[in-house]
Amino acid sequence: MHLGNQILQARKRKGLSQEAVAEKLGVSRQTISKWELDETIPDIYQAKKLALLFGLSLDELISQDIEQKEVEKVILERDDHKDEKIDWTKAWGKKYPILNVYPQLVDVEVYEKQLLVLLRDMQKRYDLNQLDSLLVLKDILGKCWKKA
Repeated sequence: MHLGNQILQARKRKGLSQEAVAEKLGVSRQTISKWELDETIPDIYQAKKLALLFGLSLDELISQDIEQKEVEKVILERDDHKDEKIDWTKAWGKKYPILNVYPQLVDVEVYEKQLLVLLRDMQKRYDLNQLDSLLVLKDILGKCWKKA
């Protein structure tokens, strides 16, 4: 997990807005946004203030390097053949129940058509294969979610 994501998750756990954190630290909301998007990083004094505000140690706040390496190791060691046998929607649905019910709530076909247009456009425009295009779109959606 990158430092920006650590800050974002800690802020959300405390139920604070970017504005509230910025006010308590004496910086702008845009500064908090840039930290959360990993565009910039807080200096050591600001990081200490963040840790205190979030009820964390400085080590806990910046421990993303260790967690990042652990996650990367798990990803690299995964077996693609086993992955194909796993119903990931069902597995993640235990943590995020919306995944179990959204087909009854959302007009999936409408979004599926729009996403297929984006996927095919990206493949053609940038000469990417289907998997690479899907991964890029997934990453873009993640960035949109962080900004929301």
